[in-house]
Amino acid sequence: MIQAASSAATAIRGRLLHFTDDPALPGSSAVHYVDDGLLIINSSGLIKAAGPFQLLKSQLSSDCKVDHYPGKLIMPGFVDGHIHYPQTDIIASFGTELLTWLERYTFPAEAAFSDPVHAQEVAAFFCDLLLKNGTTTASVFTTVHAASCDAMFAAALARNMRLIAGKVLMDQNCPENLRDTAETGHDESLQLIEAWHGRGRLAYAITPRFVPTSSPAQLRLAGDLFQSRPDLYLQSHVAENKDEIAWVARLYPEARSYLEVYRDFRQLGPRAIFGHCLWLDDSDWDLLADTGTSIAFCPTSNLFLGSGLLDLNAARSRRIPISLATDVGGGTSFSMLQTMAEAYKAVRLRGQVLTAEEAFYMATLGGARALHLDDRIGSLAPGKEADLIVLDPAATTLLHRRMAQTRTLSEELFALMMLGDDRCIEATYVLGQPYRPS
Repeated sequence: MIQAASSAATAIRGRLLHFTDDPALPGSSAVHYVDDGLLIINSSGLIKAAGPFQLLKSQLSSDCKVDHYPGKLIMPGFVDGHIHYPQTDIIASFGTELLTWLERYTFPAEAAFSDPVHAQEVAAFFCDLLLKNGTTTASVFTTVHAASCDAMFAAALARNMRLIAGKVLMDQNCPENLRDTAETGHDESLQLIEAWHGRGRLAYAITPRFVPTSSPAQLRLAGDLFQSRPDLYLQSHVAENKDEIAWVARLYPEARSYLEVYRDFRQLGPRAIFGHCLWLDDSDWDLLADTGTSIAFCPTSNLFLGSGLLDLNAARSRRIPISLATDVGGGTSFSMLQTMAEAYKAVRLRGQVLTAEEAFYMATLGGARALHLDDRIGSLAPGKEADLIVLDPAATTLLHRRMAQTRTLSEELFALMMLGDDRCIEATYVLGQPYRPS
């Protein structure tokens, strides 16, 4: 759990690394690195100052506690842009394609969340595992059961986590025991918004699973609710799998594309984030850019389910906000480091390039931007919330040996993302307080 907030300032000393922009755009000027740095955090859990230790040490009060991590990297906490907490227990189930995966594994697992006790137990485990892996913010799918959303928000609130979540909307083309209706889905979403949105560091996302499992009436109400308040989010899936796309085309033969179905139901725009986006054409990419819609890049699930490869350059060239995402349980790891490694491989398979700096940006400030949270998290700038991780680049014997051969920060980061996992997360801080497993 998170320790109780201190009434005094605290400080963390180590190698500071964060980004002020996408390194794919301005280059090295976006990378801010201090070899021996100091973060001073005020009693509210906000970063008061960040910079070289020798310049800032005079600002330390006599009673200020300093956590010193020699040789370790101190970075903003990771941001996971798309993950399913009810699929925690089916991660690493034998792979199939998307639609079969849903029928064989996802729907049976999600049915168990009609039990609030089960939902609470999984939610607590899930949040602890995120924090153990250095993920301090996530956009989370629950299930069709309102109690599963209550459990997720309660677990995050108990840990002071910044988290976005929403009850899945699903009133057709799914098992009877996982169906709501257009009206009950809308009404339960409103009740959950009233109970949780803006409470602590929580926010609500309208969450239609995807077009085939919501009727036109439900999609219409979801779009109306999303448009009713500018501070609400919307999360869903689009163009992940070719069979899925063909299914949508049969349901909406008048639509030019899958993505345009969401447009027609007023579900695109700022604070909307769509997982996958693998099979889009130029008109679709332009539509995402024109509406300010974000995408979640889910490389491990895209590879595991054989769904396809993201055209990263198409998104980059249009400045579409991109969040890196684990997409558990189709995704195969809670570790954003391992997800970066798979992202590198998936991008290479398309003949494109993802540098280490770009990957770490995507998992921190880039993810925060995609979720419209970059005014609060994602960097080490003064005034930001002190959600931080301490990375040990030599946490394993192989990493220790490999790091001895690196000559630049870029080489070190690349080796860390290719060989790292949760063992590299030496510490996680939430609002300036260290996380301790319960």
